[in-house]
Amino acid sequence: MSGQGGPKVRLGVAGLGTVGQGLVRLVAARPAFAPGGGQVEVTAVSARRRDAARGVDLRAMTWFDDPVALARSSEIDIFIELIGGAEGPARESVVAALEAGKPVVTANKALIAHHGAELARLAEARGVALRFEAAVMGGAPAVKVLREALVGDQIDAVAGILNGTCNYILTEMEAEGLDFARALAQAQGLGYAEADPSTDIGGYDAAHKIVILAALAFGGAPDWSRAEVEGIEKVELIDIRLAGALGFRIKLVALARRAADGVSVSVHPTLLPLEHPLARADGALNALFIHAQDLGELFIQGAGAGAGPTAMAVAADIADVLAQPVRPVFQTPADRLAKGAPAPSRKAREGAYMRLMVRDEPGVVAALSETLADAGLSIDSLLQKRLEEVAAVPIVLTTHPAEEASIARAVARLGALPCMTEPPRVMRIARI
Repeated sequence: MSGQGGPKVRLGVAGLGTVGQGLVRLVAARPAFAPGGGQVEVTAVSARRRDAARGVDLRAMTWFDDPVALARSSEIDIFIELIGGAEGPARESVVAALEAGKPVVTANKALIAHHGAELARLAEARGVALRFEAAVMGGAPAVKVLREALVGDQIDAVAGILNGTCNYILTEMEAEGLDFARALAQAQGLGYAEADPSTDIGGYDAAHKIVILAALAFGGAPDWSRAEVEGIEKVELIDIRLAGALGFRIKLVALARRAADGVSVSVHPTLLPLEHPLARADGALNALFIHAQDLGELFIQGAGAGAGPTAMAVAADIADVLAQPVRPVFQTPADRLAKGAPAPSRKAREGAYMRLMVRDEPGVVAALSETLADAGLSIDSLLQKRLEEVAAVPIVLTTHPAEEASIARAVARLGALPCMTEPPRVMRIARI
């Protein structure tokens, strides 16, 4: 590698899906994009199928059937991993590149969430960069903000809307009155959701990302076992409407928060006050809300996926590899990354939204109130609203903050009441 006037910096790109194609086009159109100078060129590529239609000209590039061979090749200076997945060719090729002393840029959130500490140790031992800006929030610089801009501050909480598919589905349910199945089908038709959407709607994609952000924010090793994960599959249109009547909007919130006994990391459907910045991120947008002790509150919003935004994030990492000295992969050197146990979320104090479907009979509200009081919960608000499309009467309660163990105890007791026609539906109310 060299600067202005020297030979070109040669990229090897493994993975030629949407992002890989976007990167090839970006480099071909703007080879001098790096502010530090020099020319960048994709000289070698690898993908599962050589004959796939891609819409980019690969004829001048060396083709590798094996991404590991590409990673080790003397024909490249920087290895770009866009294969995806925590194991298999993605992990093997990144390890091979680092062992060969080559900088690596990846957009692979699963790889970093599951193996980030191991890869960081290898990169730092070899004295090369491992960059992954594109793994979280596409073109919005979430990783750079936490790893570089806020190193002098102490972060208390990081919360995000980190999956555009889920955000689009919840937005359409609210705006168009669609049930979950129809909103998901619409997202698939527009290309926002895969044919098998389970990674997105199950919350796992957002969980990979918040695990990475938690490591950067709190000086720990990425630890997938820390994350509590709940998706949006059980969110119903009735909850969207009733939450709105109470002044809330339901979002899939990924949250990492400092606690007295560790760091809690979770992904859950969550009620946000309508005035909260995260509540106003609609459609397929991603957003991040950071609370730090000195800076206060910081909000970032942008496109979280797609060829253009994600390829731009990869290009930004390439430019940093060219311009900056090697720094720790995470905020803390790999051999000093904390391995503390996660803070049990049952100790976190949150408010709760409870939708209770009950028979229309005397004494129901009194029975509900007595049950909650016996469980140690106090009611913040109560809404009883008959809806034409359901036979039972929905009663919605919101509680004052309480430990999750107390909320779970109350839910179990409520579910056993004879007036209930179905199990209670419970969601968190955010305090971020």
